[in-house]
Formats: sequence, structure tokens, C-alpha cells
Amino acid sequence: MELLNDMALFVEVVKAKGFRGASEATGVPNSTLSRRISMLEKAIGLRLLHRTTRKVELTEAGQIYFERCKRIVDEAKLAHEQLGEMLAQPSGLLRASLPVDFAVTYMAPLIAEFAGRYPGITFDFDLTSRQVDLVSEPFDVAIRMGQPENSRLIARPVASLLPHLYASPQYLKRSGKPKEPAELKQHECLNIVRGGLWALQRGAKSVQVSVGSRFTVNNVGLIRRLATLGMGIVLVPREIVADDLAAGRLVPVLPDWHGKPMPVYALTETRLLPAKTQRFIEFLKERLGKV
Repeated sequence: MELLNDMALFVEVVKAKGFRGASEATGVPNSTLSRRISMLEKAIGLRLLHRTTRKVELTEAGQIYFERCKRIVDEAKLAHEQLGEMLAQPSGLLRASLPVDFAVTYMAPLIAEFAGRYPGITFDFDLTSRQVDLVSEPFDVAIRMGQPENSRLIARPVASLLPHLYASPQYLKRSGKPKEPAELKQHECLNIVRGGLWALQRGAKSVQVSVGSRFTVNNVGLIRRLATLGMGIVLVPREIVADDLAAGRLVPVLPDWHGKPMPVYALTETRLLPAKTQRFIEFLKERLGKV
């Protein structure tokens, strides 16, 4: 048990990138942490950390040991927590990274429902589209739309959304309403990539349309806003523009046609998840899977 405790302290020192941060996180004094890590190095027979006055860095052996230790410590914590679940609901702080527009427009009511179901969980949400580092940053899970870019992460599918075409009533009044996908070539088609093709489907039939626009924007929120201001047609999941549709700021275009399904994933650094994270992913899969 003492060895496991020392391994856990070593993991905290590495995660905090120093003894001071680890001391604040664990409540163990700096001097005790330093002594315990030194004893651990002596028992192993290899130096794990390079120490300087400002920071500590992993040696080659330390990097290997840290990766193994982190998994062992995570599994030990998980085993302890799973036993505790017999007596109590999941609890603790859930840190999650969420896509901005999808979270604000569609996930907010789901988050409120989940919070009501599990009153013991508190939340720290970071709304961003950047690829957060789930290893070095303190996130339990990241929800992302589209195919995951990092193959080292564990990707769990939670939903598949169908993009449809939408535009504002004023744009359609000014530019006309397309009756076939080919007519999109004559329209402003707001895109999140430069130029390109829109692949559309209607039942078993599929077409590709070359689209263009005066605007190329890498943010779905701005694309949606430009569409509501009459600047063109967008191809996005209904869930992204639900509020705009309800308010009449956008209306469907070519409603029988849709784009390629857009997957939604829950990304984690490990398969060993605490109960709070497991429940959150299960809940999203349950609710978003009905979309």
C-alpha cells in the first residue's frame, strides 16, 4: 500500500509540474513529497525526475514510469469509487470541453436535466472548438462533432446528426428559393471550409454540388449568424439552428435533401472512467441518440 501511495504522489508531482503544486493539490508538505519521491527513486534504482529550483522534468525512465503509474493509480481510484457507488450517487467535479454553438443552442437543457438527475455532481464547462489536450489539461471528457483527429484518445460515439439546408426569409425573398440542388451554384452558400463541394442525399439518390460564397469562416456560430442576417444558405444540423428556426429567423431550404451524417463523439484519455464521467457520456448517448 505504501508503494501505491508513493506512486500516486509521484503522479501528482508530474501532473502539477512541481512539488509546490502537488503539495497544494494533495495537502502533503513539500519536504515530505520530496523525501517520498527520493525514497521511490532509491527503491527503483533509477532517477525519475530532474530537479531544478524552478521546476521538475521527467527523465526517460520517469516518463515510462509515469505512464504506467497513472494507469495503475486511475484504476485503483476507480475500484474504490465503484464500491462507493453502492451507497451513493456519483459525485465530484466534472470538467468537460464542449463545442460552443452546439452546447449553447442544444445541450443547455440536457445539461440542466443531467444536473437535476445527479445533484452530487458539480460542473466546470469549457466551451471551445480547439483540440484540448486531455492528457495534460484537467478535462474528464471532451464532446466533439466530426471525426476525431487524435487517434491516441478513446472516442465513444454518442450521436449522429443530419445537416440540412437553411436560409433567412429575406435572403430567399431577394435571391429566390432553389428547387433543385444544382441551383445552389447560383446562390451564396456559407461554408466553414474554403470553396468545395456539398454532398447531398435524398433517399437513395446522392449529388455533389460545387458551392461558393464571399465568406469563408471557421466558426459555425458566425456562419449561422450571417445566415440569419440574409447573407446566404447554410448546411448545418437542425440542432445548431433550433432557436433560429423557432423564431423564424431561418427556414428550411430543399427540405427533402440532407448532407452527410455528422458524428458526435465523447473523447477521453483513458477507458478507466470515474462514475461522474461514465454517467454523463451515457446520458448524452441516451438523449442525443434519439435525435
